[in-house]
Amino acid sequence: MKTFSIYRNARSSPQKLRLVSNLIKNKKIEKAMEVLNFLNKKSSFLIKKVLVSAVANAHHNYGASSKILKIKNIFIDEGPTMKRTIARAKGRTNQISKRTSHIKIVISDE
Repeated sequence: MKTFSIYRNARSSPQKLRLVSNLIKNKKIEKAMEVLNFLNKKSSFLIKKVLVSAVANAHHNYGASSKILKIKNIFIDEGPTMKRTIARAKGRTNQISKRTSHIKIVISDE
């Protein structure tokens, strides 16, 4: 049984999210939650939010316990980029890219 949860347009760059997601790939849910609780990064909070949702989906849809579940895959895809400008010297402007991401976590009991 596979269950997933998706968070679209997360306000963090994919590069920052992948640093955290690589730490918890292929781990049991309890171990992954421990790692995410003690990481001092914004992306760990965002990934934890999606992981809790995926576990709740598995419990609601299939009655699965979080003790037997394992993270099968984590996909961090690039979302839309918001483009902003900032004023510079001599009347010029520079462009700032505010990146977003799509987070998908697939969990399974296998």
